[in-house]
Amino acid sequence: MQIWQLETLLRGMVSAQAPEVKLKRTTSSLARTMIPMRYRSPLKRHVTRTMDFAHENWKRIWLVTLWLAANLALFVYKFEQYKRRSSFQVMGNCVCVAKGAAETLKLNMALILLPVCRNTLTTLRSTALSHVIPFDDNINFHKVLAGAIAVGTVVHTLAHVTCDFPRLVSCPSDKFMALLGPNFGFRQPTYPDLLASAPGVTGILMIIIMTFSFTLAMHTFRRSVVKLPSPLHHLAGFNAFWYAHHLLLLVYVLLVVHSYFIFLTRIWYKKTTWMFLIVPVLFYACERIIRKVRENNYHVNILKAAIYPGNVLSLHMKKPPGFKYKSGMYLFVKCPDVSPFEWHPFSITSAPGDDYLSVHIRTLGDWTSELRNLFGKCCEAQVTSKKATLSRLETTVVADSATEDTRFPKVFIDGPYGAPAQNYKKYDILLLIGLGIGATPFISILKDLLNNIKSNDDVIEMHNYLTSVYEEGDARSALIAMVQSLQHAKNGVDIVSGSKIRTHFARPNWRKVFSDLANAHKNSRIGVFYCGSPTLTKQLKDLSKEFSQTTTTRFHFHKENF
Repeated sequence: MQIWQLETLLRGMVSAQAPEVKLKRTTSSLARTMIPMRYRSPLKRHVTRTMDFAHENWKRIWLVTLWLAANLALFVYKFEQYKRRSSFQVMGNCVCVAKGAAETLKLNMALILLPVCRNTLTTLRSTALSHVIPFDDNINFHKVLAGAIAVGTVVHTLAHVTCDFPRLVSCPSDKFMALLGPNFGFRQPTYPDLLASAPGVTGILMIIIMTFSFTLAMHTFRRSVVKLPSPLHHLAGFNAFWYAHHLLLLVYVLLVVHSYFIFLTRIWYKKTTWMFLIVPVLFYACERIIRKVRENNYHVNILKAAIYPGNVLSLHMKKPPGFKYKSGMYLFVKCPDVSPFEWHPFSITSAPGDDYLSVHIRTLGDWTSELRNLFGKCCEAQVTSKKATLSRLETTVVADSATEDTRFPKVFIDGPYGAPAQNYKKYDILLLIGLGIGATPFISILKDLLNNIKSNDDVIEMHNYLTSVYEEGDARSALIAMVQSLQHAKNGVDIVSGSKIRTHFARPNWRKVFSDLANAHKNSRIGVFYCGSPTLTKQLKDLSKEFSQTTTTRFHFHKENF
């Protein structure tokens, strides 16, 4: 019995014997008694929560601490270096701040490429480094680095344009020539001269491109949350994000040019930007080359296409030779008939032991809509021959290349790539939670378990929830519940899911789910894998932490990120 269950039981016993006033005092005292000792005083509560946070996030903490220390060290090093140079006598601390920020920019512009080197990360996931580095947070760290680059850019730019440039322009001519004359060709520049110089022009172009790309990468634009009027509506959505992000390649070219023509450093080997960038850029270039090689080698033949209710497109492809993957991994798909350049990530829904490769694609944006329409024509042609209708997609429609002469659009794949769910085998128990199309990463895991399960085991328990209907027992859902019961009793098939799995109404009681698992599997390690909208992430993460701390069961929460 859990604490909340005991408290409910005792309250019921007290309410049957005590008046209302006494009941309030008793239940209040009871609630205080139920609080563990370590949470009763503010100090103990703060210390305990801090320790719990550190234990839960120690991988992130040490990595971010190391990164912050590296940025601070570089900033201080460059700041102190320029305090001893002649330029300090003209521009003061402003030049030190600008150069310190520039040094952190070099580091972060190099590091930001590493979290998107997916082949490298997929390989490293299987090594001992996965025990100390949170590879599942690669996209989050990529975003943190982007934020640091934005801050460094603002500091560097403001220090130059509001302080360094005015001081250079207004510096007495004899002092300028004596201290900085050789750096500027013995000609004191004006403010427009500085803006029109190679460092000035490249700096302005980098700011424009980064501002544009960073803005379109924000959630409101990338997910089309913001609604823009025509023709600006093309700036919202994944396509705009994808194309704008590739403009950042030009930023790296401009950054090297910018650093080469800086005024205050003339010796080439002291212009260190290329030294920071060379290794990450080579890594990233290799990643792109590998993708291009795979594109040529991994042209797949479509075996079957199906469109399910809810506009979900399923593609069964012939597995390319040498394509090895684990359940839970994902791949990228490109269809040249939709776009010759765009790659989109999708979870692999076939099991490693299957003789085919499959993905399920939900129609959500422009690219997926066009892809669904292309394959829908193939399915429609075959269904039309059987005198069926596609008017509202109320039934599943299938086109199979083995039974009919169906010509499918050309498709390329790239992958596989690692994801949190691929490590599911290291847990005793799995809790797989998928919202809508978010269930796709777990289809492969379930298939893999079924392919390797012993015939006498019964280890998989599935629950479907229809959250748009009132909960069971509510009069407003009585009719559909009655029809559901009759259908299931008569045919053994659920009227909602169309399978033997009975559908529950309303949202799950997640606290009860975790409580039941903790009671049923004491001293076990339970992997909680979630794929869906961010609205449920915090609740599941908090419950995993809470029940890990208050029971003998350990819940490990993982969120799928693409």
